[in-house]
Amino acid sequence: MLKIHFGELENTEYGPSWFKFNYNPEWLKDPFVQKMIKDVDNSTYIDGLVIDSPVLGPIPPERLSGGVKTLIMIYEKPELIFDATSCGENCAKWLLEIGKFKDVTINLEYLMTFESYAPFEIYNINEERIITDPEDYFLTAVKYI
Repeated sequence: MLKIHFGELENTEYGPSWFKFNYNPEWLKDPFVQKMIKDVDNSTYIDGLVIDSPVLGPIPPERLSGGVKTLIMIYEKPELIFDATSCGENCAKWLLEIGKFKDVTINLEYLMTFESYAPFEIYNINEERIITDPEDYFLTAVKYI
């Protein structure tokens, strides 16, 4: 399940930095990771350490967006808490997808919207309860961010 803490939270990891120093090139071979890269960055994993970006050309994984690097870290290291504030709106559906088959906890300091993906299940850590609809999500989030 996707668990979200709204507002500042100590001991969270910053996804792009964590990715830079800790990612495993094998992770890029995972079809789920490749789908996230394609959807979020409109880029295609080629092989090894090569990703084809329509804007930048061939790039190494370190040049992926902060959002997709954070998603990969959340997916590959679910035992850690990542600050998903570096994730844009285009990452929302992937956070929910990851939460369907892994228990992951993230920190958010802005109002990422999930209304396009309703109904959903998000556990809110601040209030220790499950949120299932966009209005409840919005009203809960604005209390803390």
